[in-house]
Amino acid sequence: MKRLWMRLAGMAIVCAWLSGCASTYILDNNVQSFSGLQALPATPSYRFERLPSQAALPAQTQLEAMADPALFRAGLRRDDAAAKYSVQVAARVQRVLSPWSDPWDGWGWGGGFGFSGPGLMPRMEQPWFQREVSVIVRELPGNRVVFESRAANDGPWWDSNAVLPAMFEAALQGFPNAPPGPRRVNIQVGAR
Repeated sequence: MKRLWMRLAGMAIVCAWLSGCASTYILDNNVQSFSGLQALPATPSYRFERLPSQAALPAQTQLEAMADPALFRAGLRRDDAAAKYSVQVAARVQRVLSPWSDPWDGWGWGGGFGFSGPGLMPRMEQPWFQREVSVIVRELPGNRVVFESRAANDGPWWDSNAVLPAMFEAALQGFPNAPPGPRRVNIQVGAR
């Protein structure tokens, strides 16, 4: 039994070391944007707007904080008192069955730590997530929609706190004159 724990501890150290080395990855996003803006005004200020369904959600404040750096990089500055635009952000995260999983085969042959040979073991399901973010920019005071964009991604990445900000960056790439039609936008996630 002590030998099994030593092997498990060793593997945990190796996994931790390997995950530390792989701290960056490229997040591929399917993006589609629509813009009615030719250029930004001299002071492109904005404030966040919420739908009634978003108003009571504590996670909405966190989501807006994730979108704020991407909005800043796109040239917008937050100014709740003197905003020229309102910005509405939303996100959807759903865990789904990995495209690499075999839904008909829940058991397989394989040795595990501490086993002297192969044996029948349950397979570990690979995590897989479908995510989508949206950004809608309205011109104030008339509330006319001047920009709309969505970014979608699916993949094995667990950490929505790292993935969602990158997806907002992808959705705002090219703002205010983003290319029309669907496009692929790759964003590096992790240390920059």
